[in-house]
This record gives sequence, C-alpha cells and structure tokens, in this order.
Amino acid sequence: MSERMPMVAGNWKMHKTAGEGAILVQRIEERVIRLWDRVELVVCPPFTALKSVSTVIELDRLQIGLGAQNVHWEDEGAFTGEIAPRMLVELRCGYVIVGHSERREFFGDTNETVNKRIHAVFDNGMVPILCVGESLAIHEAGGTESFVRGQVRAALEGVTTEQAERLVVAYEPIWAIGTGRTPTPEMANDIARSIRATVGALHGPGVAQSVRVLYGGSVKPENARMFLSEPDVDGALVGGAALEADSFADIAESAL
Repeated sequence: MSERMPMVAGNWKMHKTAGEGAILVQRIEERVIRLWDRVELVVCPPFTALKSVSTVIELDRLQIGLGAQNVHWEDEGAFTGEIAPRMLVELRCGYVIVGHSERREFFGDTNETVNKRIHAVFDNGMVPILCVGESLAIHEAGGTESFVRGQVRAALEGVTTEQAERLVVAYEPIWAIGTGRTPTPEMANDIARSIRATVGALHGPGVAQSVRVLYGGSVKPENARMFLSEPDVDGALVGGAALEADSFADIAESAL
C-alpha cells in the first residue's frame, strides 16, 4: 500500500452562494468526521463563498482543507476581475486548482500562464492542484500519454524539488468531464503512473513517490471505488458529485 494519504477534493465550480456553501461544508463535516485522519478532504468553492466556508471551517475546527478554483500570478495590480495569491492566503486557502480544462478552454489559460500560476501558488505557501488532460480527438488518436506528459513538464518549468514534493496533480480527461463517460480504471492508472514518471524524471524517484495524483472526470459514488482502488490513483477531484454532502462523503469513503 502507498504511504500517500488519499485526497478527495470537491470543485464546486460556479455553484453555491456564500450561505449555501457554509451549509454544505457543515453537512459534509457531519458525514466525514471518522475519515479525518485517513483521507484528506478539500473543498473549492467559488471566490464569493471562500470567506463564509473558511469561517465555518475555523469556528467549527473542521479538518477540511480549503481551496480556490483559480488565482492570478501577480501579487497585485490593474487586473480587473482577478484574485491575487495573498488574498487567498488571508482567507486560509491551502490549495488552488490550476489549469482546469474549463479555464484553458473558455478563459485562455495556456501552458505558460499555468506555469506562472503554479509559481505564484508555491511562492505564497499554498499547494497547486494541477489539472491535466486530453481532448477526445487526442484520446482517439492515441496521443494521451505524450500530451499529458507535455502538460506536466510545461507546468513544472522552474519549480524546485522541494516545491514539487508538495504538488497534487489531477488527471481529468476533457472528454469525461460532466459527460458521464470515463476511461477504464486501468487506463486512468496508466496515465497516473505516467504523470508520476514525468515528475520523477524532473525531480527524482523520491519526489515521484510523494506526489499525489488524483483522477477527475464524472467521478460518482457508483464508480469512485473502481478508480480509487488503483495503485497510482491517490484520490479524486470531484465536480457535480461534490455539490451534495452525501455523494461527496460516499466518494471520500471509497478512498479508504
């Protein structure tokens, strides 16, 4: 068995107001108390709900991590609509999702800007959850492994070995996100192993073994255990199923 602690992170995307987010994290807590020392749980609300969720986590002393869904790479400046890393730190965010396919597809994220965000997250003491994954066309052409390896290498350009040890990578095939389609667990594990090997080529086998690789893309309570039982899959980045406390908790229990 791997010594890496499993992680289940919920990406709420553009769902939940501040009040709804506070209620949801309380309901999650009611279901997952017994998992706290065995599975690392993280919730990633929209920016407007970070403060309320952070407050509930602090006041109720919940063992649930807080993450943001994106961040700018500058500390401050004339970047209307953006969020600086130190703003997230002040809200006690420990994680930031970086390079999600929706950010790449709809909002212009590139390998270069993903790398800048990775550096900003690390430089401010947080941990990036780096998202990588291929389109349906690349998948059908058999180019998944080389494409994902390239994304990982580009994202980690200039990252130190000490930083890389803390990295979390989420493999999310774009064609599986929100579609109900998924790769086989064996295919997901093969890509997770390839991601680990890529990190190892950059920073050595010890770092490769410390990096957690999550699977994402239509993860549900019904299929979570199949993916999370694979040896190189260390958890899940969950979308729609993270919006209900019971389904999120059921997925978390599948990581045991």
